[in-house]
Amino acid sequence: MAPLTPVDPETPTFDELFAKSPVMAILRGMPADKSVELAVRAWDLGIECVEVPVQTEEAARVLAAVVAAGRERGKAVGAGTVTTTERLEWAVSAGAAFTVAPGLDAEVARASTDASLPHLPGVATATDVQTARALGLTWLKAFPASVLGQGWFKAMRGPFPEVPFVATGGIDASNAAAYLAAGARVVAVGSALEDPEQLPLLADLLASR
Repeated sequence: MAPLTPVDPETPTFDELFAKSPVMAILRGMPADKSVELAVRAWDLGIECVEVPVQTEEAARVLAAVVAAGRERGKAVGAGTVTTTERLEWAVSAGAAFTVAPGLDAEVARASTDASLPHLPGVATATDVQTARALGLTWLKAFPASVLGQGWFKAMRGPFPEVPFVATGGIDASNAAAYLAAGARVVAVGSALEDPEQLPLLADLLASR
């Protein structure tokens, strides 16, 4: 793969991205107008980080639309499901500020870092955590969080107290606070942004942090 053109060297780190809010929004499988609408809703609620998965070239175009909307508000938008270097190329072209993956792939992680994009890999075991840390990755995504369970975060705090985890998969406004209490530093939500009953719960969660 040819070297990717690095993005803005001032791209924020995950420490900076997650400093203001313990919630990240994931906008998967929707057209551009709907994705932008929900991104704006997330930003208005106080959610700073938005992720758009890029499993297809069309999804990469949706990402670009949300990136453009975020740029107008000074908000960072990342690319999710970056499992290959081809998808990483889409993310870079769309102007993503960070990348996220469901698992850990050393080649993708290194390529993303080389392009100045912080990478958030998925982990599920202690071996995954050690491998990711050895690659220089600081924040890690616990996936699928609802399957791993809240006890996983408490267990991982013993050997890895310095590792900040983002709980992803099966998280909504009804259980987000419990995962944060269990040790997750950030929770990622998706469908909650489309549910009028969950929006007040999300607002309350954000107001309490």
